[in-house]
Amino acid sequence: MSCLEIYNKDTMKKKEGDEETRDGTVDFYGRPSIRSNSGQWVAAIVILLNQGLATLAFFGVGVNLVLFLTRVLQQNNADAANNVSKWTGTVYIFSLVGAFLSDSYWGRYKTCAIFQVIFVIGLSSLSLSSYMFLIRPIGCGDEVTPCGSHSMMEITMFYFSIYLIALGYGGYQPNIATLGADQFDEEHPKEGYSKIAFFSYFYLALNLGSLFSNTILGYFEDEGMWALGFWASTGSAVIALILFLVGTPRYRYFKPTGNPLSRFCQVLVAATKKSSVEAPLRGREEMYDGDSQGKNASENTGRRIMHTDEFKFLDKAAYITARDLDDKKQDAVNPWRLCPVTQVEEVKCILRLMPIWLCTIIYSVVFTQMASLFVEQGAAMNTNISDFKIPPASMSSFDILSVALFIFLYRRVLEPVANRFKKNGSKGITELHRMGIGLVIAVIAMVAAGVVECYRLKYADKSCTHCDGSSSLSIFWQAPQYSLIGASEVFMYVGQLEFFNAQTPDGLKSFGSALCMMSMSMGNFVSSLLVTMVVKISTEDHMPGWIPRNLNKGHLDRFYFLLAALTSIDLVVYIACAKWYKSIQLEGKNEMQDMSDDDEDDSKSEEEREKDSKV
Repeated sequence: MSCLEIYNKDTMKKKEGDEETRDGTVDFYGRPSIRSNSGQWVAAIVILLNQGLATLAFFGVGVNLVLFLTRVLQQNNADAANNVSKWTGTVYIFSLVGAFLSDSYWGRYKTCAIFQVIFVIGLSSLSLSSYMFLIRPIGCGDEVTPCGSHSMMEITMFYFSIYLIALGYGGYQPNIATLGADQFDEEHPKEGYSKIAFFSYFYLALNLGSLFSNTILGYFEDEGMWALGFWASTGSAVIALILFLVGTPRYRYFKPTGNPLSRFCQVLVAATKKSSVEAPLRGREEMYDGDSQGKNASENTGRRIMHTDEFKFLDKAAYITARDLDDKKQDAVNPWRLCPVTQVEEVKCILRLMPIWLCTIIYSVVFTQMASLFVEQGAAMNTNISDFKIPPASMSSFDILSVALFIFLYRRVLEPVANRFKKNGSKGITELHRMGIGLVIAVIAMVAAGVVECYRLKYADKSCTHCDGSSSLSIFWQAPQYSLIGASEVFMYVGQLEFFNAQTPDGLKSFGSALCMMSMSMGNFVSSLLVTMVVKISTEDHMPGWIPRNLNKGHLDRFYFLLAALTSIDLVVYIACAKWYKSIQLEGKNEMQDMSDDDEDDSKSEEEREKDSKV
């Protein structure tokens, strides 16, 4: 090799090492990110570890909360299930608060740091209050020893602590997912593929974190050692926060883009003001696309979004009238009268996402049963293996193991096989396909849970007073329903994370992740409402109802079959919405796709020419 070739090779390596990212990310000091020394899997692994530890801390409280309410605070099954559903729903409502602050003002890193501090404070408060006055007498809260009554101040302190935990974890969760995805430049082919894979590993980290809390911490809490379990959760959250801060120099950052609500309102107001304006003859050519350099169209929102034909009424916000021309000449464009096309398309993107998002709520109703009714059902089954007693909440380990197994099967088996057999121009298994598969599996899971409950009732002692373990049917018969829920999560929730992150504009990525969490939130509230309605209707005429305190006198199986029926109806509606949906078209990504397609066509034509020359 000549000296000139060695010099050219070293120069190329240096240029590649100094290459800046193409998606607009910056480093901690606001300078453009250098690809070689920022982001990618080094930063992503730190975020995955942080997510696993934070999830361990959260589920150390959440997974056995229903048992804490029934055993320590002496609530009945229906009230405890409703309170857990409301609390979990509130966690995910706070995700909207975190997403709004992140996208608008603070940025994802600062938002994650602040809400993790709140999370740690909430866990510390819960640990202290449990140790000092909730667990009285000491050792109470297991299956045998009841706890004493509590004052209003003690109950208030408990609810203040758990809702502080809800605020901290809820505000942090959507932003840590998006911050992790930010570490990969989707404009770069290799990093773009890694970004898609990241969401699967993110959900896997979430589940592995909860595995420890569901098994080890769940066992201690089930034995009445609640304070120990809560202190362990606090320690995990502190380690997660420290680890997150250690990764600061390596992260890639997106700058906040301003208040999206004002941008949305500007489009709606501008379109309403021009409701009588007729569409221009030349369509997009006569619509406002920013200033002469094309900056305003995307300076607040990232890359330009291609124009679409849906929701044509909103296009009027971008129509240029004679008055708008006069304003432009004076460099005084009124944003409440004239909006760039990209800003209009932002609103359209969110409107197109809403039907898909609404269809995911019923699935979340199914998912939330694992933290409430599945636990209560398991507590009424035979939980003994020789002298060892299995905590009912630890059965969710089958859900976690199922998630890990199906993530591996999907990434390593199903996706490669599907890509091998897909037709030219086809996208293979899309996120929408996977979410539909998740709904199908959820129906099967609810049917399985209903069948197990039928057999549990068959072998139950209906005359019992304290009915924990009153059925001779082993708790391991719950394994199929937990495993099916886990399989459905891989298709539904991982698909949701990818879908909402990919289909939201650049200035609303955290909002996209928050939509996934809001689906869980609404699912919890709908579950609470559904349980309340079922209890009220089924207890008429002095009947025990479907979900009484003594499950052996109820019909929990009918509630599961009701959920299976509702999910089936939801699946039909979802299929119709998925067929109607049109994907977002980003200018930068489409140009790159066209270039790659042209390269493929060129390579094919060269191969054809070689074949012709051989002939």
